Amino acid sequence: MINQFRTLHPANLILLLLYAFFMRAALFVHMPEQLNFAFLEPFAKLLIDIPIGQDLSPAGNIFFAALISLAQALWFNRVVNNHNLMGKPNYLPALLYLTAGSLFMPFMVLGPTMICNFLLILMIDKFLKIGKSPQAIMPLFDVGMLVAVGTLIYFPFVSMLLMLWLGLLMYRSFNWREWVSGLLGFLTVFFFLAVFYYWNDNLDLFYRIWLPLTNKFPSVFLINYNDYIVLVPVIVIIVLGTLQLRENFFRSFISTRKAFQLLFCMFLVAMASFYLKPGVRLSHFLLCVPPGAVLLAYYFTNARKRWFYESLFVLLVLSIQYFLFV
Repeated sequence: MINQFRTLHPANLILLLLYAFFMRAALFVHMPEQLNFAFLEPFAKLLIDIPIGQDLSPAGNIFFAALISLAQALWFNRVVNNHNLMGKPNYLPALLYLTAGSLFMPFMVLGPTMICNFLLILMIDKFLKIGKSPQAIMPLFDVGMLVAVGTLIYFPFVSMLLMLWLGLLMYRSFNWREWVSGLLGFLTVFFFLAVFYYWNDNLDLFYRIWLPLTNKFPSVFLINYNDYIVLVPVIVIIVLGTLQLRENFFRSFISTRKAFQLLFCMFLVAMASFYLKPGVRLSHFLLCVPPGAVLLAYYFTNARKRWFYESLFVLLVLSIQYFLFV
């Protein structure tokens, strides 16, 4: 199957569509009784309330989530190929995006993190263009606005503000206008939100929006390790991909090296920001899928022993299906 997606054959589009629904077979067989979907954070609903997903049946929720994931996978695939991160164009980024986005049941239903992944993929595209642009003020302003919009949808997305400056450190020499432009883009969106709160005499509630930023990072985690055995094949692939990347690192273009460093930082920021929401929500880690899927795809693009990488991928898919059904 991996060899099939190492090419840009048009038939792979049909296979990806079938694969997206195949990975959700367990949800269609064991249909949840109810699936709730909140498109915006409560503080943003005071400004605009979009009644999306409130009347969807569980089957409709899963169906549209599959289509959204497929659309994201294809867009993500195009971004990765346009920036030549794999070395040669193929459909493996889309395949691994759909696979990583099917690891857990909360990843496969409509939720704010799924919507935020559209913004995250767009941010990745803009970041990777920064190094090739003569100036980055306007792109960074746009990224700041994207982070603000993502924060309205899902508050922990605010952590992606860090990526503005991490991206500048990797791609640009110091220019104070560029360092400020992203923050101005973010503040522009929240300025209008603050004005709305002020008009409605709720300015004190606006300040409470930012209280989660004062949360302490948890020192104790209650983890049922049986729920995460499915990650074992993923960790193996990540280790192999890291070794493969290390082997080719200094033979790659400088832009490719910086891109992987940027995506690694994005992965860490997305993972660490879970504490900005009360309770540990598994759906939060869907934000790790776009940067993580690049490394998974990189391994399968460059792996040489066909019997091994094909078996490893089959093992990954079967383990996902097994733990979804049980």
